[in-house]
Amino acid sequence: MSMILRPIKWFYHEFGIVSINETGRNAYFIILARTCRMFAYGTNSLILAIFFSALKYTDHQIGLFMTLTLLGDVFLGTFLTLVADRVGRRKVLMGGSLLMVLTGFIFASFENFWILLGAAILGVVSVTGSDFGPFRSIEESMLSQLTTPSSRADVLAWYVTTSTLGSSIGSEVSGRVIHFLEGRDGWTSVDAYHALFWVYTAMGLVNAVLVLPLTEDCELQTATAAARETYVELAQDEESEPEPNVEETPEEQQQRRGHGGAHVRVPIPNTEIASSTAAARSWPAKIGSWFAHRLAQISAPTRAVMYKLWFLLTIDSLADGMVPYSLTNYYMDIKFHPAASALGDVTSVSYFAGAVGAVFAGPLARKIGLINTMVFTHVPSSAAVLVFPLPPAFWMTAGLLLVRAGLNNMDQAPRSAFIAAVVKPEERTAVMGITAMIRTLAAMAGPSVTGALAAGNKFWVAFVVAGVCRLCYDFGLYAMFVNMKLHQHEDDNDKTRSSRRPRSLAGQQQMTENNGRDQRRERERERDEEEGVGMGMGMEMEMESLAASGSDFDSARSSVEMVDEAKVEKGENTGSGGLQLPVAGSERVRSRSPHRSTAMD
Repeated sequence: MSMILRPIKWFYHEFGIVSINETGRNAYFIILARTCRMFAYGTNSLILAIFFSALKYTDHQIGLFMTLTLLGDVFLGTFLTLVADRVGRRKVLMGGSLLMVLTGFIFASFENFWILLGAAILGVVSVTGSDFGPFRSIEESMLSQLTTPSSRADVLAWYVTTSTLGSSIGSEVSGRVIHFLEGRDGWTSVDAYHALFWVYTAMGLVNAVLVLPLTEDCELQTATAAARETYVELAQDEESEPEPNVEETPEEQQQRRGHGGAHVRVPIPNTEIASSTAAARSWPAKIGSWFAHRLAQISAPTRAVMYKLWFLLTIDSLADGMVPYSLTNYYMDIKFHPAASALGDVTSVSYFAGAVGAVFAGPLARKIGLINTMVFTHVPSSAAVLVFPLPPAFWMTAGLLLVRAGLNNMDQAPRSAFIAAVVKPEERTAVMGITAMIRTLAAMAGPSVTGALAAGNKFWVAFVVAGVCRLCYDFGLYAMFVNMKLHQHEDDNDKTRSSRRPRSLAGQQQMTENNGRDQRRERERERDEEEGVGMGMGMEMEMESLAASGSDFDSARSSVEMVDEAKVEKGENTGSGGLQLPVAGSERVRSRSPHRSTAMD
């Protein structure tokens, strides 16, 4: 029996499934919701360009439709992600799901170009097969908050893997359904395409249902939100006291008076932002001022890193926008004229290869690093795009598509983990939303360029240009970030949630062993003190105990600051008396005051 369980246990730990289990049920619902959504995107990415071609619309109109749809995704997605933390992340996801339902209903019922274009701009539809719009940025921010630095890459890798698997199944189902319906009497290709959009509508409803069980842990925590206010630090003494702020409540005044020599954080209203907003007379000025304010809330070190990454992602997204999977399928359709079922099979296998590749992203990132994983897996995919127009046979072109899709998704989870590592927790939703906006803005120019090239019988040029741009992104990413040291930003709420999560059996056993070792060392230390061992030995034994339990002096000092800040919020006096450390469960940090040793002696 152990021979059977051993490889299962190895896979469970090595490929990060244990990380999802430790993160909790919210991670399961988020991953499942995206899988169902990508199933819907997979059904329409196969047929979207072919659907408009069957309606007798020109290549210029197809390119214009995709460009304007991506432009709508920019405004809708950016707006929703920037207000998600204030309005509520779950509410925004629910609203996006309902927009997805409405869009699917219109595409299933209408054929007028302008009606379809309006639904695509104002609603949620994937013209590239990728997850543009408000969903992904908010979900990645949720998962980054729910996970720890050690488990984040694994959870995000499965977030990408299962979604790619959903796209694979959606493409396969799409091809089979079209082939089946076209063979029935009275059914045309356009009727079969309309039927698939009813599937899209149903998946929007499923996505909405999966948002409902998400808990309050997915929202930005109150303590983190409060930290985003503007504060100044005031040094106080017993003789002098600053004038009270007119905005202060009685509780805040009491809190301020209760700290003799402490530094107190006093909220100061941000009058500059209020005045600049009031001064904005036109809607464009208000939008620009609002966006500038949101960008200013991102710290300078974060912006310094993200500016370089945003520039590289612009190049990569422009390439992806020129040759999305929908236009790639359209290119193979007009060049080789395969059956719809064959094209669906190729697309499905490509997505499945991407799902398999994404499984290895997490373990590979732990072995060689985030940046190396992003670059070394993306370069072969970019090369496959570059030479995509060369093969004269359908099966050879399909092979290049498999290489492209199989390796294309392996950089997504490491990229999200990299952003989470260099961005503070309270900045993640905004940064990821801006990142999605920049990528979508860059990608929206691609379909129009490709449509113009296709109209001039130069469709192949789009793949060459896209391949070159993708390779520039890869090499630039390696040159700028390969030697960068990452700093993990974790807030106190993340640590508290992590300590409350249910542990696996192995984790419980390890925790029990650590507690037992700590207790034995504690008894030895107390016995040594009773026998007259000096303070130096007591300190040494205590530091060894802290090291064995996985703590250090910095974590103890952060605990002191956490308690002190908590007392500030309650209005208690922390200006007098010694430092007090929190006591949680069986673990406690003992005082290092020399008076205690003297009293015991």
